[in-house]
Amino acid sequence: MKLTLSWLKKYLETDASAHAIAEKLTALGLEVEQVVDRGKVLAPFVIAHIVEATQHPNADRLKLCSVTDGTKNYQVVCGAPNARTGLKIVLARVGDVIPRDGVALKAGSIRGVESQAMCCSADELNLQHDRADGIIELPDDAPVGKNYAAWAGLDDVTFELKLTPNRPDCAGVYGIARDLAAAGLGTLKPLARANVQGNFPCPVSVMLETEAAPHFALRLVRGVHNGPSPAWLQRLLRDIGLRPISALVDITNFFTFAYARPLHVFDAKKVQGNLRVHAAAGGETLAALNDKTYTLQPGMIAISDDTGVISLAGVVGGATTGCDDTTTDVLIEAAFFNPARTAQTGRELGVVSDARWRFERGIDPHFTEAGLDLATQMVVDVCGQNNTQISHMVVAGAAPDHTRSYVLPHTYGAQLMGVDVPITEQAEILSRLGFVLWEKKNAWDVGVPSWRPDVMGKADLVEEIVRVKGFDMIPATSLPRPQATTPAALNILQKRTQVARRVLAGAGLMEVVTLSFMAGDVAKHFGWHDLSQKIVNPIAADLDVLRPSLLPNVVGVAARNAARGLPHGAWFEVGPVFSGGKPGQQEVAAACVWAGATPRHWQGQKVFDVFDAKAMALHVLVQLGLNPASVMWDISQIPSHFHPTRSVALKLGPAVLAHVGELHPTVLTLMDAAPRMVGAEIFVGRLPPPKNTSTHRGGLTLSALQPVARDFAFVLEADVPAATLLKAIKGADALIAGADVFDVYTGDKLPQGKKSLAVAVVLQPTTQTLTETDIDAISQKIIAAAAKAGAVIRG
Repeated sequence: MKLTLSWLKKYLETDASAHAIAEKLTALGLEVEQVVDRGKVLAPFVIAHIVEATQHPNADRLKLCSVTDGTKNYQVVCGAPNARTGLKIVLARVGDVIPRDGVALKAGSIRGVESQAMCCSADELNLQHDRADGIIELPDDAPVGKNYAAWAGLDDVTFELKLTPNRPDCAGVYGIARDLAAAGLGTLKPLARANVQGNFPCPVSVMLETEAAPHFALRLVRGVHNGPSPAWLQRLLRDIGLRPISALVDITNFFTFAYARPLHVFDAKKVQGNLRVHAAAGGETLAALNDKTYTLQPGMIAISDDTGVISLAGVVGGATTGCDDTTTDVLIEAAFFNPARTAQTGRELGVVSDARWRFERGIDPHFTEAGLDLATQMVVDVCGQNNTQISHMVVAGAAPDHTRSYVLPHTYGAQLMGVDVPITEQAEILSRLGFVLWEKKNAWDVGVPSWRPDVMGKADLVEEIVRVKGFDMIPATSLPRPQATTPAALNILQKRTQVARRVLAGAGLMEVVTLSFMAGDVAKHFGWHDLSQKIVNPIAADLDVLRPSLLPNVVGVAARNAARGLPHGAWFEVGPVFSGGKPGQQEVAAACVWAGATPRHWQGQKVFDVFDAKAMALHVLVQLGLNPASVMWDISQIPSHFHPTRSVALKLGPAVLAHVGELHPTVLTLMDAAPRMVGAEIFVGRLPPPKNTSTHRGGLTLSALQPVARDFAFVLEADVPAATLLKAIKGADALIAGADVFDVYTGDKLPQGKKSLAVAVVLQPTTQTLTETDIDAISQKIIAAAAKAGAVIRG
């Protein structure tokens, strides 16, 4: 929200400085983000007169000007095409800071001729919204030597406020003035009353067909001239960053920012028949004033005439009935629309407008007809002619009943906020803010004004009193020291996320941080299937979906490194992935990508393979508290972005904890990455919570007896995972301390579809040394357990 000091003083009688006003606004909860004193910025620049302009002796496009500011003459080299003898201009002298560049002007030589000052353009002074060539041309009666900003009325102060959503009344300058007056920074001027008398019936009627538009007022004004708006209105709008368009449109913008009362104007000759305010059936289209065409969805509030939809209520008007230079008859609309429905419509269509911003926060429902009267009066004053005629007001529906009051005990403020404000001062503050008070015994019955939809109880009334009195009046009170043990700052998932990040970084992988968005055409290859969950307003065209996996973004980092001559490396990222395409459907994962090989070394160079990914994934899961003996390896649940025969899933029961393997070459080609990369995706949040919450480790138990190693060779089906065999062997006897595969054979010495696995089994006695008989008995158990897994001892 922007406003100027001069605009504020139209409604607030005050002598306070801009600094004092800014301080008070922030103290009232209307945070001031920026104060721009253009008078101070433009103070060095004065009105000057070009006494003579001649051709530069060494340049065809430059002129040599003799300029006076009334006290001194300057020689100025100027390249503006409109520089000429007798012209009144704006002059910058040596040392003056040019607003556009922020650089102090220095004397210099241009094409061999000294230039002692500069003739300024509007663009150089940050005054021109639409760029124009040439220097500023002032009228002949402009006083030479006078400060340009003061003479042109450009010495105003602009405030930029950051309003909270609960203060729609302060979305207008008048509401801000009311708050300042309540805080004692001046006197609020009463709102002017319009004396509008209609002299003929309005030929256009209004029919309300939806409860989302309970109140609608309309009036026809004939015989208007829609030219440029007056200079004072144009300057008012430009000072807050708006571009003047035409008198009628500028008037609606004035009411939006002056009174938080959005209006709309229709060219009456372009409206066919009567108006209907209704819920859209869905599928209707609207060519809007912002040069875009929108397709309406069911339930959106539309305004239609006999030809169809001509406006989206509270959001944006239609181009077919917009006003232009030929408009002579105008329909002025003032209405109240449901805030939630307006906000939903704006979000679904991606339309951001000043009207929507105010309607969705809740405008004053009782200022509809009065606002229309004031707007009509302004249209007549600014655009009226001798033949201007005003119709009677057409009113459909009625303003929603906002009437509510709350009993506020005199001592409640001191109890709730700890600030003891005198009773008479409490009543004065509330009255100045527009509340109506009825005296009760030791309390007031406080009526809430229609422009304050945020006040919903007596606690809010206390807040209003303390807000105006000053939040700095609240005494500092120490909080009681908690007696119970302070809970942990991080939950188990947050701790595991940090552990995973430390483990991967400690293993030598390079951490990357990427956006949570990615391109939809890539995401569909990584598990994203819901095409309806695209981001409505993406920050870039290729970042239109929430990432379903961390891998593609990390692969993108690897590909960019390779494109810059760094094809080898290992990268990781830990963060959220959005499997459902929505922010609420997310889980924490860690993704690792290896590309190329280890650095060249005299001892050799190793190409990264699936076993690097497997080892790293298992290492991370173990550090997160997983028992490696409980891990199962499954090749049946491989995502499509992994190689189908060179990948595996790590599972704990039915839960998939990680996917590791080579990434599918087709997906890598799609992403312009190297044809071979290895990846691992670890789902940190899927690990079960630890059963033992103690941080103490169990004691180390060492046996004094010598372990025994035995080797076995088993033949089994080629598609049976080695993990299945190892699990069966480890469970054959309690003395088996470990089992590992040390050789794999497939060849012509075995039947088709068979493989041979050589397994080293370690037996660890606990009470006595094992005899050959004991070892043979355990060996038979191992062979029997392997047979149940489909493996037979190799002869």
